Amino acid sequence: MLLMIISGFIVRFVQCLAQAAPFILTGLFVAAILQRMLGAAHTRALFGGNSRRSLIQAWGIGMLLPVCSLGVIPIASQMKRAGLAGGTILAFAMAAPLFNPLSLLYGLTLSEPVVIIAFTFCSLVLLTITGGLYDRFFSETKEKPEPEEMLEPGVKRILSIGISAARESVGPSLKYIAIGLVGVALLGAFLPHNSLQKSMNFDNPYAPLLMSALAVPVYATPMLAMSQLGMMFAHANSVGAAFVLLTLGAGLNLGLVYWMIRNFSLQKTLVWFALLLVIVLGIAYGVERPLFPADIDPANHSHAFDIYAQPFHLAPSNPIQAIKTKWGHDILPYEWYALSMLGVLMTCGLALRKVEQTHDVEVWLRVKSEREQGSKLDRQVSAPVLGMVAIGMLILFSIVGCFVYYPPKDEIFEEMQIARAEVLTAAMTGDAQHASYWIELLDDWSRKLEVSTYLREWELSDYRAMKSRLLREHLEMLEHAVEDEEKDEIETYRIKVNNAYSRMKQSYEDPLLLTSY
Repeated sequence: MLLMIISGFIVRFVQCLAQAAPFILTGLFVAAILQRMLGAAHTRALFGGNSRRSLIQAWGIGMLLPVCSLGVIPIASQMKRAGLAGGTILAFAMAAPLFNPLSLLYGLTLSEPVVIIAFTFCSLVLLTITGGLYDRFFSETKEKPEPEEMLEPGVKRILSIGISAARESVGPSLKYIAIGLVGVALLGAFLPHNSLQKSMNFDNPYAPLLMSALAVPVYATPMLAMSQLGMMFAHANSVGAAFVLLTLGAGLNLGLVYWMIRNFSLQKTLVWFALLLVIVLGIAYGVERPLFPADIDPANHSHAFDIYAQPFHLAPSNPIQAIKTKWGHDILPYEWYALSMLGVLMTCGLALRKVEQTHDVEVWLRVKSEREQGSKLDRQVSAPVLGMVAIGMLILFSIVGCFVYYPPKDEIFEEMQIARAEVLTAAMTGDAQHASYWIELLDDWSRKLEVSTYLREWELSDYRAMKSRLLREHLEMLEHAVEDEEKDEIETYRIKVNNAYSRMKQSYEDPLLLTSY
């Protein structure tokens, strides 16, 4: 039993760290840009200062940033140092992890657009109300910092961004990020395997309440939250619980909560959290029936939350091999790369800490050599211009990221062909774990195909969407058949999956089918 608990903890901790690594890197460098390029005064201006529009402005900027509830911590810390109001900081800290262009596009393939639009609007209402009430109750949070001396333009100012990011990667933010990861890892260690599959059904009136208790300690990236949201709608689970998952599951974690306590006091955090919880649950129960997918038969289960429970059904006989296998299945290649980059940045941060014991790096950054003083490359650029450029780069980065994350359909079909072969082979041999892994992957690629088509053709026909949906439905039935070891049903759905894939592919490759439909 102890061996299984330890194995589950290690699997979930590293799994979540790898998922968070790209977003943590983004958060560290965005915070460094705010510190080095804009400074406190212009950071306040960027987020609307302490004006009435600051809450909406913070929400809007948060929608552009590809960060998660862990990656937002260093940015929130920099906003606090810049003297922004507590309500604005908290609104941004929760808004940024909820949506970004990648997750919004992905979400549109998972459920009806009206649901995503409604959830987006509800998040704006939620964060505006809670942030506004917080600032009204605790107006003393609006403190302006002492004037700061900015670095002169030049190579060293650019270098200082990396220095600040490296310093923060092993600084205070590391503690809060670790707490967030430990929280979700403890859930993975102690929650029984598959114990959450039937807890969020539509007919369970306590589903939003139960999700509220589960959502805060869990960690979900924006993409994972959207994926779970889609699975809940696909199974006609509780809509209210889905909204709670998005707002509290993606928007919060234990590390972020602890950061709030340390920066705003326990009392203020409890007041804000109570306001948040009341409004979240009010909205959750309010949207339960209006947004319920009436055209879907409710299922009595969902695999959306298996990632938060114990990954092993029984204690593995070879824990090291079992952990490696689990990581190999669940952690994507780009997440390993991001994790490696984060490790390099933290190593630089530790080395920098050692250097700063004997040398003042900030003094070195402020001293300009004769060559730098006469450089024609140095141009004085105002902070507002830098801020606009930074926002423009964020938008450009988001657009490029969308086209990279959702590649052309030819590349997607190459990946789907591999996944289809693995699914059919695993189903034929009765390997439930292997089949489940590749079914999930094939399902994900089918959704990326829809987004990719819309990005490049500016439309997705109902015919193509229907063919993609049929493939996913047959994949789900095949997964259940393999789990239940129903040989006849396995063979039936193997054929259906194969045929559905061929027809779906044909619908995307043959334009004549669209005109005749």
